[in-house]
Amino acid sequence: MKIVQLLIACLIFASCGVQKEVAKTNTSAVSEVISEEQQVKQCFRGYKSAILNDEGAAAVEYVDSRTISYYQHILDKTKRADSTEISRMNIMDKLMVFSIRHRAAKEDILKFDGKQLLVYSIQEGMVGKNSVANNEVGSVDIDENFAKGQLVANGTPAPIYFHFYKEEENWKIDLTSIFPVATQAFQRMADESGQDENEYLFMLLEIITGNKPTSEIWQATEKPVLKQ
Repeated sequence: MKIVQLLIACLIFASCGVQKEVAKTNTSAVSEVISEEQQVKQCFRGYKSAILNDEGAAAVEYVDSRTISYYQHILDKTKRADSTEISRMNIMDKLMVFSIRHRAAKEDILKFDGKQLLVYSIQEGMVGKNSVANNEVGSVDIDENFAKGQLVANGTPAPIYFHFYKEEENWKIDLTSIFPVATQAFQRMADESGQDENEYLFMLLEIITGNKPTSEIWQATEKPVLKQ
């Protein structure tokens, strides 16, 4: 359950990229594999350090394009989705939209792009330090420009893997790769609470922020364009 809680705390995932070192002459295949593995681990450590030091702009430099695309998707929903569309979302995406509408100023939301939203989320504590504080990447499997690193939480390997992709010669982490596991776990927690799903989410937001969500949380941030 502790591992699940760590995953849920991530909510807004970021990722890491490390500059590829210029290959030295006559490096063996084995040493190159080890080098790549160390770059993947350094990627996670770089992201972790940025999160622990509230360095949102630094953290997003470790994020892969899939993660940024996800945040752009969530931002678009935050701006435009009505109550009917939100109701059809999975619990994780719904909480993301609710969290942004509840915590961020409308004028900021309208100015954000996906990357800026992620920076804001980190700087405002929406990505908790507990999500990385006791986590490491253990064993790493590499297949060309894709890598899979096992999550080690509190020194214990978990059956959960982060995906990393090499983009423009840098290893970057795809934090959306563990979203399905986190979403299932979070849904189970909501079901076991005995509350209506929306009531459960509003309760969480009130506990986190100290403010009770209002009906405006269902309203699109961006005014719809009227058709002529």
